[in-house]
Amino acid sequence: MLNSWFRKFWTTLLLAVLLTGGLTASAAELVLVSPHWEGIEYEFGEAFKKHYKAETGQDIDLKWLDVGGTSDIIRYIESEFKNKPEGIGIDLMFGGGVDPYFKLKDEGLLRTYRLPEEILNDIAPDIAGSPLYDPEYTWYAPTMAGFGIIYNKPLIKKRGLPTPKTWADLARPEFFSWVGTADPGKSGSVHMCYEIILQSCGWERGWEIVTALGGNARSFSAAASQVPKDTATGDVACGLAIDFYAKMQAIEAGEDIIGFVYPAGLTVVNGDAIGILKGAPNLEAAQAFIRFVMSEPGQRLWMLRVGESDGPVKYELAKFSVMPKVYDLVEGRTSVDVDPFAWPAGFRYDPELGSLRWKMVSDLVRVLVIEPHDDLTRVWKAAVESGNADAALKTLAGMPLTEDEATELCRSGQWDDERFRNEKLVEWRAFAAGKYGAKGFGRNLPALIVLGIVIVAIVYAAVKRHIRRKG
Repeated sequence: MLNSWFRKFWTTLLLAVLLTGGLTASAAELVLVSPHWEGIEYEFGEAFKKHYKAETGQDIDLKWLDVGGTSDIIRYIESEFKNKPEGIGIDLMFGGGVDPYFKLKDEGLLRTYRLPEEILNDIAPDIAGSPLYDPEYTWYAPTMAGFGIIYNKPLIKKRGLPTPKTWADLARPEFFSWVGTADPGKSGSVHMCYEIILQSCGWERGWEIVTALGGNARSFSAAASQVPKDTATGDVACGLAIDFYAKMQAIEAGEDIIGFVYPAGLTVVNGDAIGILKGAPNLEAAQAFIRFVMSEPGQRLWMLRVGESDGPVKYELAKFSVMPKVYDLVEGRTSVDVDPFAWPAGFRYDPELGSLRWKMVSDLVRVLVIEPHDDLTRVWKAAVESGNADAALKTLAGMPLTEDEATELCRSGQWDDERFRNEKLVEWRAFAAGKYGAKGFGRNLPALIVLGIVIVAIVYAAVKRHIRRKG
């Protein structure tokens, strides 16, 4: 009887365990938001799953959220935290440069995590003065990106255009309607190109280049990856690009078609960061992911060719490692042909300044260049055709505020006051309309006056007839 009772007990217990899934190890989960392309998500996702299984004996599911480019992601994170200040159900932000992480840290939206010393000691603390991890360990840069100019070699030759070498070349009159770019309010990498132009060339000269570049632009795409594609197909001759996207197009279209240049002394290689968000629901998995991407196996994955041992299995990533020793370890097995740590020093990029005025620079480009693009290109085209482009540019590139004034508005927090910001944007739109003689008002003013006189005359006649009729 006692044996029968034990059998029933263990049978019931076993059934309960099976029904509740107790004998099946449930997979852990990791939620990431990222502007990275599918190749990075796939390769690091698959490699981390294998690593995590080997390390913990447990499966893990990675959920990648796609809410747009870097600027869209920052707006999304900030908006979500306003409604859910303790956590938004996301573990990691992965990618988007370094500047946004300064902002997230200042807002208290990143969680501190210090890597083990054996990993931290192998990582370079900075590249040409730009930090590759936060001294307080709220973010790390697992890889780096360089910013420059992509161009179509046969098209440049066919049209007799100069091969672009500096940012200022994209502002040359010869490139009217042949430049590709994207909206910096949507693309973090193109935003970085604009910020680099402003810092390397100075505020006034920088805005001259940005304005003329906008006048030369065919359009403003929503994604930075579109510019290299348009360059490869010949829709544009050249444009702003991150080195990785240019490399991918060179692999696909051929190096006889695609060229890429880092403007000498006027650009930087900058970190591309990762950080754990406040209230991360899967904290241990998030920390394990950061350890993996910052470790030697994760660093090799960025650089090795497809098919190489411990390399990517489907997509070649062709990005820089932040671990200097990896360049020797992968020699002869990588498509990355530049060691950024061996670059001669150029100008020193200020990531804190870039982060501070991130929103304002995007706003200025939008209201002074993108929104009035039709009027800008009309006036710029007339100046180019008349041979007065250089003289006209001084007027067209006029700014509604100095660099010091812009910095103070951002530093004081006024630019985070939506009412104040919207009032200024209205002022700046009027400023742009005045600069470009906007068709919607300035150029049609005589016609509008005549139309107003006609309308008044018609109303007057109608009122007069009505009075006579009543009389």
